[in-house]
Amino acid sequence: MIFLQFATYGVLGLTYLGLALGYIPGLRMNRATIALVGSAFLIALGVLNLQQAWQAIDANTIVFLLSMMVVNANLSYAGFFRRSLSVILSVTRSPLGLLIALTFGSGILSAFFLNDTLALIFTPLTLSLTQTLGLNPIPYLLAIAGATNIGSVATLSGNPQNILIGSFSGIPYLDFLRVLAPVALLGLVVQLGLLWLLYPDVRSIKACQVLPTTNQRIFKPLFNKTLVITAGLLIAFTIGLPLAESALVAASLLLITRRVKPQRILQKVDWNLLVMFSGLFILTRVTQKLNLLQPFTHAVNSAASFLGITVVLSNLISNVPAVLLLHPLIPQGDTKYWLLLAAGSTLAGNLTLFGSVANLIVVEAAADLGYKLTFWEHLRFGVPVTLSTLLLTYLWVH
Repeated sequence: MIFLQFATYGVLGLTYLGLALGYIPGLRMNRATIALVGSAFLIALGVLNLQQAWQAIDANTIVFLLSMMVVNANLSYAGFFRRSLSVILSVTRSPLGLLIALTFGSGILSAFFLNDTLALIFTPLTLSLTQTLGLNPIPYLLAIAGATNIGSVATLSGNPQNILIGSFSGIPYLDFLRVLAPVALLGLVVQLGLLWLLYPDVRSIKACQVLPTTNQRIFKPLFNKTLVITAGLLIAFTIGLPLAESALVAASLLLITRRVKPQRILQKVDWNLLVMFSGLFILTRVTQKLNLLQPFTHAVNSAASFLGITVVLSNLISNVPAVLLLHPLIPQGDTKYWLLLAAGSTLAGNLTLFGSVANLIVVEAAADLGYKLTFWEHLRFGVPVTLSTLLLTYLWVH
């Protein structure tokens, strides 16, 4: 009995350590395989049986996330994101104007489409743009990383942790938008001001002489079909139809096509993320069964302490596991704490370079193209922007 308890706590602790680091030293494992293997060992140890583990996985969240990935993949293949960037950049030629356009463009788009997708697509396009114009790419990369996180705070479909919260809380899409959209917009203004202070080169309003021509490959039929279905999906969200079911119908309509091979769309689905989510649901059920959340129950006694716990856990074990761990502590129907959990777990991602997947996507994509965004370069931007936006969130929501 003592051995089983020791093994259970050992496996659970090692799994969360691996989730925090993103790897297990000496092994080729990522967060998805760590969550899956940890869950399997806990089932083998008898903490949960297979049926209980299966029931722990929230179907609404998995379906919603999968469906939004399919929608985003279609938008990407149709050329929507490239066209959006082209439109954003057509309004200005100056370094400051480009910074403003990229900040608000990527921030607003990430409110309605998964922020990781925006980071993945916008990073190489932004690097190409700054290289052609002879601009320092670092502030523009920081703008993309920060804005995709901050902008995604605004809606329930902006990032994976908000999708989770939408499934758990039952908050209507428009109610969530009404409260947190001002936080996102003001946060983008704060980010813009901070980059203006940190990087004098971006202050110029003098037009650059050369404006690059981006690849405008648009598949018209797919473009039009995808826009119509996506617009219908956003309307469904705003009038209060169920999130997961609406997204599933939209994704299914997009998969009925004669133009795009299905494997091209399904290759764009982040199966690693879906596997990780499933494993995390099981791990969370184990922590609840073992009553390991007891030390955090005091966090719901005040908004400030709850927000602080959210930020700390989001940086220790990343934001999605933090949301899964903390959501059972929120009293039934307490909208304020759900909003604090959503905003805190997302904005905490800007604190360090490893705080969010969007940050890592920007760094890796930049490195592949020969540009290095260092941990310390990000930290001097990340700390003030995170503290400022968290204070703004507390004052606004509280």
